[in-house]
Amino acid sequence: MRLSALLALASKVTLPRDYRYGMSRPGSLADKRKNPPGTRRRRVAVEPVSDEEWHLFCGDRVEVLEGKDAGKQGKVVQVIRQRNWVVLEGLNTHYRYVGKTVDSRGTMIPSEAPLLHRQVKLVDPVDRKPTDVEWRFTEAGERVRVSTRSGRIIPKPEFPRADGIVPETWTDGPKDTSVEDALERTYVPRLKTLEEEVMEAMGIQETRRHKKVYWY
Repeated sequence: MRLSALLALASKVTLPRDYRYGMSRPGSLADKRKNPPGTRRRRVAVEPVSDEEWHLFCGDRVEVLEGKDAGKQGKVVQVIRQRNWVVLEGLNTHYRYVGKTVDSRGTMIPSEAPLLHRQVKLVDPVDRKPTDVEWRFTEAGERVRVSTRSGRIIPKPEFPRADGIVPETWTDGPKDTSVEDALERTYVPRLKTLEEEVMEAMGIQETRRHKKVYWY
């Protein structure tokens, strides 16, 4: 595990109770513009889906069941569990302007809109058709997704990050900090100032005497 992964776990964003999840990552600049501090947004009712029942992940190939792209298949590129949303690459798109100013209307670009998890279905790799899935256990005790129509196991995809790294397949290099070194406690707090600790480490003896100050 890389040191950056450990630091990411320690730097999780603390969200308020009335926080409203959107397409942007919590804590990013785009998210702060939509959720400015001191404002309350109307809560959104979300159908509860437990972790045991959720079966869609980034990299899955699914088919759209509703909307203008019904019948088309695409790859899941983003999953927002708090809103039951999935975003498909190149599907369910709408156009918006970016870089709009007073003198220019900006550039119109396509943007994928999210779909609810019940609006898509996982594609069976046997016949490339949508199918229902259920969680089962193998003889080795591994929890897997199984197609209810063909009975074939649909493995979880290895979806790379934006930098092209797959966390499950990452191997530490010679310059990576090990987990043991990152978690090693090397500092013991003491009742001394930083200057006093540095002088003690360097073997410097304090010979000066503070001048008495009468503040009363």
